[in-house]
Amino acid sequence: MSDERKRMPLHKKILVGLVVGAGAGLLVNAGLGPADPRAGWVMRNVTEPVGQLFLRLLLMVVVPLVFSSLVVGVAGIGNIRQLGRVGFKCLAYTVVLSAISVAVGLTVVNVIRPGERISPETAAAIEARYGSDAAARVQAAAPPANVSVGTRIVETLIPSNPIAAVAAATPNLLHLMFFGLVLGIATTLVPPSTAAPFLGFLEGLYAVSAKIIDGVMGIAPYAVACLLFTSMASFGFDLLGALAWYVVTVLLGLAIHMFGVYSLAVSLLARISPLEFFRRIRTAMLTAFSTSSSAATLPTALRVSEENLKIPREINSFVLTVGATANQNGTALYEGVTVLFLAQVAGVDLTLGGQLGVAYLAILGGIGTAGVPSGSIPFVILILISIGVDPSLIAIIIGVDRILDMCRTTLNVTGDIAAAAYVARSEGYPLLEEGEAAA
Repeated sequence: MSDERKRMPLHKKILVGLVVGAGAGLLVNAGLGPADPRAGWVMRNVTEPVGQLFLRLLLMVVVPLVFSSLVVGVAGIGNIRQLGRVGFKCLAYTVVLSAISVAVGLTVVNVIRPGERISPETAAAIEARYGSDAAARVQAAAPPANVSVGTRIVETLIPSNPIAAVAAATPNLLHLMFFGLVLGIATTLVPPSTAAPFLGFLEGLYAVSAKIIDGVMGIAPYAVACLLFTSMASFGFDLLGALAWYVVTVLLGLAIHMFGVYSLAVSLLARISPLEFFRRIRTAMLTAFSTSSSAATLPTALRVSEENLKIPREINSFVLTVGATANQNGTALYEGVTVLFLAQVAGVDLTLGGQLGVAYLAILGGIGTAGVPSGSIPFVILILISIGVDPSLIAIIIGVDRILDMCRTTLNVTGDIAAAAYVARSEGYPLLEEGEAAA
């Protein structure tokens, strides 16, 4: 047997780390208790430093990764001037469906409230450990009482100095994303020969940052084991129960968007029977589920949508290629749910304004998150820091991220094909065979 076949895939290693770390932590919690000096020594001197090493390595490259990915993604969507109606329809569909997906996710997580399904004692301990920075950051960010609502919105969204916004110990993610959005749009409005060097630099920055993330993820199994050992040894089975509710919440949100929102979109906008649509693209959906990568599924999605749905190649190639990076409804939904869940676990009560801020970031995150396995993790970490939640809590969900990644990638790819079907239908092209479109 070759070395390649003997090597265990990373997601399986992370799952092993999850089981080992959580199991050992639960044993320590039940047998010795979190106050035991021996358990405390191990957590302070072994597991916490290893976990912090992993988190800080991720944070080291997350700003260039997110920024370059967002600008390139928006620039890809934004060939509106050259592609006219097709580009505009693709952009509008992406923004609207991403907003709906985030709204679905936030509604589900607010109804189920998975992060609060723990005992009051455990909740108080978790809040003291992981949510202590939130109140201070909220107070520091609060504007003077005499500032109008309009001025407050402008100052919250638009940076006066984008360099200073990301140079701080806690980067201002709203400012970073707005600046990236403006740069991406402006890139489409200058001649291609002028934009090419700039986009080439950003594509190179993205590729290098993604490679660093790949290397950092190599220690993820050990970091997950250490971080989960610390959490489970401190808080026991209550935290594990909250994780199960989190998984149910994400899957429910994805299912509602897949079979509710997409069915309506396909039926009303593309005038295709939803059952026929899902049946004809099942190969692409299965490929997305197995690879957890929109980019890796792109060749299959192009073939399936052209052969089975009869979407013209000129529309297909643009919408699906852009969608693999930018139209990621499942990712946007997942990021919104994950941030709110971890905020609930940490005892950070986000106001409506705070949740709208998370929704805004999640919508842009659906455009700017890398279409590769676990591409959302660095982005979620950055949002947690911006709302005052200790990013160490990310360890709770990393262990189950692979299965959720497979599910949200399936939603992403399905959304790309649904977008292509809508654009083709709106341009007057017949879909499927004659007479089948509205069966």
